[in-house]
Amino acid sequence: MNQSSQNTKKDQTHAPIYEALEQFRQRRVVPFDVPGHKRGRGNPELTAFLGDQCVSIDVNSMKPLDNLCHPVSVIREAEELAADAFGAAHAFLMVGGTTSAVQSMVLTACKRGDEIILPRNVHRSVINALVLCGAVPVYVNPEVDHRLGISLGMKLEQVERAIKEHPNAVAVLVNNPTYYGICSDLRGIVTLAHKHNMLCLADEAHGTHFYFGKDLPVSAMEAGADMASVSMHKSGGSLTQSSFLLAGPNINEGYVRQIINLTQTTSGSYLLMSSLDISRRNLALRGEKVFEQVRKIADYARTEINSIGGYYAFGRELTNGDSIYDFDPIKLSVHTLDIGLAGIEVYDLLRDDYDIQIEFGDIGNILAYLSIGDRPQEIERLVSALAEIRRCHQRDKTGMLTQEYIPPQVIASPQEAFYAPKESLPIMETEGRVCSEFVMCYPPGIPILAPGEKITKDILEYIRYAKEKGCSMTGPEDPEIEHLNVLAEITNKTY
Repeated sequence: MNQSSQNTKKDQTHAPIYEALEQFRQRRVVPFDVPGHKRGRGNPELTAFLGDQCVSIDVNSMKPLDNLCHPVSVIREAEELAADAFGAAHAFLMVGGTTSAVQSMVLTACKRGDEIILPRNVHRSVINALVLCGAVPVYVNPEVDHRLGISLGMKLEQVERAIKEHPNAVAVLVNNPTYYGICSDLRGIVTLAHKHNMLCLADEAHGTHFYFGKDLPVSAMEAGADMASVSMHKSGGSLTQSSFLLAGPNINEGYVRQIINLTQTTSGSYLLMSSLDISRRNLALRGEKVFEQVRKIADYARTEINSIGGYYAFGRELTNGDSIYDFDPIKLSVHTLDIGLAGIEVYDLLRDDYDIQIEFGDIGNILAYLSIGDRPQEIERLVSALAEIRRCHQRDKTGMLTQEYIPPQVIASPQEAFYAPKESLPIMETEGRVCSEFVMCYPPGIPILAPGEKITKDILEYIRYAKEKGCSMTGPEDPEIEHLNVLAEITNKTY
């Protein structure tokens, strides 16, 4: 746990939104407001499915329950408790997922024409934010681990070079960690950014536990970052779609609230907000013990999976003090190509034949997401299934693709390309053209192509191979991904 959490000044046993909802429930208020199901009475099938306890607190904003757009009482208090628990100056409850937190973070830092330094292996929400605000990406293309086929973190020297070449950039954005658990030198990057009067933003969609566990990589707030987007619903235990946006002392709280209100709903879900409130309390009181147990489970899983043979469950042995500055030991990332199966093939086998649903599989790896709800017996079941898959399905890996990351050629800004005149072409006829939409495997949601990037032979082969192996492809207008939208005229600009 970070020092701010250890020396907390607030009573973290308090859960103001939850407590206010309980008081509201006991009052038996007659509803002549929305939502129209009227505490579930108007939709008995929904009530039977979700339960009275749930639908009775699916209510609208009102004075006793505060208002998410302009909190002054219980929501405000919940945000202050969250800021204290995470060691931030300010915290904002987000009910549009970490996507909305990431976009609010970028929109706070950037406006049209501003440059922002970031790795290319970002979640699509980052590039979506650039489409919205018109900022221009300066990509720091990460190195690739050629055995695992995964992109690594940003090297300090790469970030420093990008800053020198783009001294007017307004911010540096860092993944902390990546989907696979790779961490950059966040403290070093914060120091570089601040030295050059730039903000440092952190996408911590997969780093909630960094704030509460021991022997884990540094959290963004502890490293001195200016803003961080935290997926509380991933490793933190809250309901899906609930997250926090954290801000440091140099960020204008009121301005961030205005930015959030540009896109976030005016009808904030009290189911989501109360789940954030309760989950924050749980982690503040018990997070250190819980995540120590999760880390031990992950260590045990890696040992057992590696003893099967053929698989490689990788961990902190990869760290090199630079492009892999640290590794999240709670991440259970497993390389599968040595048994002749793509990650997505192992993913499908686990689900279809063993009733085990993991987070994702790509062309070379799988990720089993571990968090506060996992137990050792489920790990045993996963290990047994992986052993049987190797025994029954192993084959020669000759001819399998290994590269997960292809550095892009950026021809136009995301906003310019997204809104430019375009034409639809059969995908295999688009080589050399400039893409005007996204193509990605989801999860993890890192674009293979983003608006403004040149379509190359290698990228087309990757897309064909990923589709053939069964990856879930999303992004383009064409749901079958047989056609792509490309710029009708190739711009002369190069970014």
